[in-house]
Amino acid sequence: MPVNSYTDITLREVEELRHQPHAAVVDVRDEWEFDEFNIGGLNVPLPDIRARKSELLPYESLIVICTNGVRSRVAAKDLLRQSEFQGKAIYHLHGGIVEDVD
Repeated sequence: MPVNSYTDITLREVEELRHQPHAAVVDVRDEWEFDEFNIGGLNVPLPDIRARKSELLPYESLIVICTNGVRSRVAAKDLLRQSEFQGKAIYHLHGGIVEDVD
């Protein structure tokens, strides 16, 4: 069975993709980080990603983000290991919301 993979994208591409139908931005930072600063989307902290996967299932495209790209890469890989997400497009904000800000 072929393994699906995620696509690294830039912050500019996040802004373009987030407006497509059935797309969601998933911020995997802790709640306090999201409350302090965010670019919108769903806040699903990395430790809760599996327990809250039902919130993500309605979307065809998931754009996973975090501060510097480390946690979001882990989340993207974890989503791809789950059979429910095999047919979905998974995007990862390379470098995170801090690294990619001009």
